[in-house]
Amino acid sequence: MFPAIASAEAAPAPEGMGAVGQLIFFGGFILIFYFLMWRPQSKRAKEHRDLIGGLSKGDEVIIGGGIAGKIRDVKDDFVTIEVADNVEIKVQKAAVSAALPKGTLKDI
Repeated sequence: MFPAIASAEAAPAPEGMGAVGQLIFFGGFILIFYFLMWRPQSKRAKEHRDLIGGLSKGDEVIIGGGIAGKIRDVKDDFVTIEVADNVEIKVQKAAVSAALPKGTLKDI
């Protein structure tokens, strides 16, 4: 009975990944993080910066709260949006979430 126990204990333990395996695993993890999280987020941020930089009078936009209107005035950090006849609101440029094609507000 004792020799069976001694031979079971003498079996070598399985080894983990070597240094090269760990580097490959870590590099793969960084690539996955880059392509699934960082790259899409920076792409969206660049598109939003381009949208804000290209705002001009007469553009039809939607702001973050879902309010649609036509831009009447553009300042450094703010835009004035006409949301109804003789109703204008001032919002920060960063609040603009999308630009609409011309004539969209007439269809609504």
